[in-house]
Amino acid sequence: MKLDILAIGAHPDDVELGCGATLAKEIASGKKVGILDLTQGELGTRGTAETRFEEANNASKILGVSIRINMKFADGFFTNDKVHQLAIINKIREYQPEIVICNAIDDRHIDHGKGSKLVSDACFLSGLIKIETQTDSGEFQNAWRPKQVYHYIQWKNLEPDFVVDVSEFMETKMKAVLAYKTQFYDASSKEPETPISSKNFTDSIMYRARDLGRLVGVEYAEGFNVERYVVVDSLFKLK
Repeated sequence: MKLDILAIGAHPDDVELGCGATLAKEIASGKKVGILDLTQGELGTRGTAETRFEEANNASKILGVSIRINMKFADGFFTNDKVHQLAIINKIREYQPEIVICNAIDDRHIDHGKGSKLVSDACFLSGLIKIETQTDSGEFQNAWRPKQVYHYIQWKNLEPDFVVDVSEFMETKMKAVLAYKTQFYDASSKEPETPISSKNFTDSIMYRARDLGRLVGVEYAEGFNVERYVVVDSLFKLK
């Protein structure tokens, strides 16, 4: 299956939080979208790897993604090395996405910055024909480099390089985010509190999107950072 977009997150729920509304919008327009989770989030204070897997499945159904794969890298301890790069290259070549969207370039959680650089490096290396990878059946894969690598914004309020109008898709995003029932605000929960389990954090998802939207004259927007300049065909195609 060839994908238009492959969204990658260090943990299950990263993608939903970072670019869930953008993905929902692209899926609604007919684009094929997949999600790649690098880890199972097994070090998370609340829930387990098993509950995260079930929650990720439910979130995927809400968004309507075509595929979702978990690489089962070690949460907190994966590294940007040849083994991990080759594993991601294999998936990039398998699904041949035009666009890859991945973790924030800089963020509070160490896995986010690591995941960002790991995926970015893998996207470049995936285009080199002298790096050989094989499918599960032993067939050699063709080199493939995505046309663009974008980074969603997470905990830190990074200045976006561009924003996407997601006004009609915030409800879908929030349903997908809240599918992770063990992770986010629940007044009746007896689990330990975490930085993302507060009501303030859940509210911040909406007010960040609303504020970005305010700045560009729409109701809600999601922001992204780029690795190279974004090109437009015409000045009149900019909102």
